[in-house]
Amino acid sequence: MITLIHNPACSKSREALALLQSRLPAASLQVREYLQQPLDLVELKQLGLPARELLRGEPDGRDDDALLGAIAANPELLQRPIVIRDGRALIARPPELALTLLD
Repeated sequence: MITLIHNPACSKSREALALLQSRLPAASLQVREYLQQPLDLVELKQLGLPARELLRGEPDGRDDDALLGAIAANPELLQRPIVIRDGRALIARPPELALTLLD
């Protein structure tokens, strides 16, 4: 199962979704619209990605826990799209990076 952390208003997220849909059976792709179903602090930590990479924009001087807390409280701060497979996660920017998790 592959999970796409997705924002339908984001062109890069839509591109990643289209790429995954063109290469995967529908049953093996789960799409989570994170503005409707935000990731909590535990889920953000489980991604295993640096907090500074998960944050859209420039991080201020806060530590990782503070940045992840800010993202959990304000999901619009989350960088996207994020693709997750078998416990591995990556930010698919450019969207073609999503395909690296298919191998």
